[in-house]
Amino acid sequence: MSSQSHPQQPRPVPAPATPSDAPVRAAVRSYAALQPSLHGPTALFQQLVTDLLDEAGINYLSVDGRTKSVASFAAKAARTVEDRPLYADPMREITDQIGVRVITYVHSDVAAVAEVFEDQLAVLDDRDMGLETASEGRFGYASRHLLVAVEEPAPPSYEELVGMRASIQVRTVLQHAWAEFEHDVRYKGTVPEEHAPDLDRRFTLAAGLLELADQEFSAIRARLQAAAPQSQPESDPSDPRISGQELATFLAAQYADAGWSHTDHYGWIAGLLLELGVTSLDELAALLTSVDPEAVIRRMGYKYPAGAVRRLDDALLAIFGQQYVELTGNAHRVPLLQARLEKLLSDDDS
Repeated sequence: MSSQSHPQQPRPVPAPATPSDAPVRAAVRSYAALQPSLHGPTALFQQLVTDLLDEAGINYLSVDGRTKSVASFAAKAARTVEDRPLYADPMREITDQIGVRVITYVHSDVAAVAEVFEDQLAVLDDRDMGLETASEGRFGYASRHLLVAVEEPAPPSYEELVGMRASIQVRTVLQHAWAEFEHDVRYKGTVPEEHAPDLDRRFTLAAGLLELADQEFSAIRARLQAAAPQSQPESDPSDPRISGQELATFLAAQYADAGWSHTDHYGWIAGLLLELGVTSLDELAALLTSVDPEAVIRRMGYKYPAGAVRRLDDALLAIFGQQYVELTGNAHRVPLLQARLEKLLSDDDS
C-alpha cells in the first residue's frame, strides 16, 4: 500500500433550505417529538368509538386505530399544489395524526355510525367521499371522513381526550377492500405508462361492481328484516340461556324498525336476561308487554337509529330500573345506565 498521501476530498455542503422547506422541516421535527405521546390517546379514541357504537347498538365489523407515522406525516406535509405548499401550518392542518377506522357491513350502517358521532361528539368536519366521487359522474374511492373532538363533559374514563381531535373513516367492508387493494397496487406496483389507462379503467369497473354489491347486500338485509320469522332456531337444552341466534330472530320481529346489532351483543344481553331469571322467549315476550316501546323512544330521544339490542336494553332498564343497573353484567357501564334511567324516569314525556 502506498504511503503517498492524497489530498482530503471536500465534504458536500447541504443545500440551504428554501423558504418553503423550512416550515415543513420544522413541522416534521415537532411531530417527531410529539408522536410517541399520541399512542395512548389513539388507543383511547379507538375504545371510545367502540363504546359509543356498542352503547347505541350499531352493527359493525371492526374498529381500528392508528397513530400517524413520522414518515407519513413528513410526506403529507411536503405536498404541493402548483408548486405551492398544500399546508401552511402542517402541525395544525394535518388532522389525521390520530386516526380511527370503522368498517361496517352495509352502506346504511355508515350513515348510522356517523349519526352516533354527531350526537355524542363534536363533529368539526364531515366529508362523504363517495358522494363527492359520484357527483363527478365517476366510480372510485368511497368513504365517510369525519373529524371529531371530545368536549366537556366527556364520557366517563375519557376526560384526558377533552380538546383532542381524531380523524375517523367509516366505510363498508367492500369499500374498504377496494381502497386497500387500490392503495397496495399503486404503492407497490410499477405500471408502464402505456398500461395506466387500462389499470384506471379496471379499478373504475371494480368500484362500480362493488357499489352494486353494496346495494344488493343492503336489499338482502332489508328483506330479511321485513320478513317476520316463522319459527325459532332450536335451543340447546343444556344451556339455560336464550341463544344469541334465537334472540336475534326474536328481536328482528319485536323491533322491526331497528337495525341489526353487533353479533356478539345478542349473546351478551342474553346473559343479562339469565341474571334476571328470563330463560325463554315466551317469558321475554310476556315481560315486554309491560312496557310501551314508543314511550321509551320518546324519553330516550334517540338521534340515531338505535339497534335492536339497544332497544331491548332500554326496555329492560325501564322495566327493572335500579335492579337492572346493578346486574353483574352491567358493572362496566353503571354511570351510562344511571344517566339513561334518569331519562326514563323523567316526568317530561314530550
